Amino acid sequence: MSPEVQRSLPPYLQITQHYREMIKRGELKDGDRLPSTRQIVDQWGVAHATAAKALSTLRAEGLVKAVSGGAGGTVVSVREMGQSPQDRVMAGRRWGRIYPDGEQARIVSAEVVPAPAHVAEALGVDPDAEVIRRRRITYRGDTPVSMSTSWFTGDLAETAPDLLLVERIRSGTPRYIEQQTGRMVRRGRDQFTAGLAAADVAQSLGIAEGSPVLVGRNWFRDQAGNVIEFGEYVSTQGRWQSYEYEVAG
Repeated sequence: MSPEVQRSLPPYLQITQHYREMIKRGELKDGDRLPSTRQIVDQWGVAHATAAKALSTLRAEGLVKAVSGGAGGTVVSVREMGQSPQDRVMAGRRWGRIYPDGEQARIVSAEVVPAPAHVAEALGVDPDAEVIRRRRITYRGDTPVSMSTSWFTGDLAETAPDLLLVERIRSGTPRYIEQQTGRMVRRGRDQFTAGLAAADVAQSLGIAEGSPVLVGRNWFRDQAGNVIEFGEYVSTQGRWQSYEYEVAG
């Protein structure tokens, strides 16, 4: 059945969203071809300019690229696309998978440690209180592209013991904690800044010390406003972070 335009969003955004979601779910993989402008016109019943704007929006978001030679056209190109903490939470909730096609994470440590001062403040616990630290490296193929650390209050060692296993939690940590405790992520906050790779980061990501990196941190809060997870991460140069939002009014 052909897709139909809904009037709640401008038609070009509905088309953009349709293909964006297919890419995020892995139904369209890196290198897969999208319909041409003419095919979108025929399938969706929209004007040529609308179809062209949808494809150009996907290109601007770094999800697809135009190719020349042969049949030409537009293909999926997500090798340089990163994934925000919000994306991981929503992907786990909707589809039970966290990382986009072509990426995988390896847990390199999971342990109980005394809380550093900034972590204690973020989690709302006393300095040096016992907290859980989970550290992972995300790879695209065999290339490391991100290193991240998730911090949790120490009481979760009893109620959510898989947090201390050095292996991936397939549904994602927020979903797992919800299943174990009933605490559900209701709000999130992300911060980003440009930075330079410190020695330990450079070694983990296989880049030169002092290389440009994107540094981020995030807070996930439950129904009561308490922090479920505080995260810190570093991504390599050229790995885009994308956000989608609506502006009311």
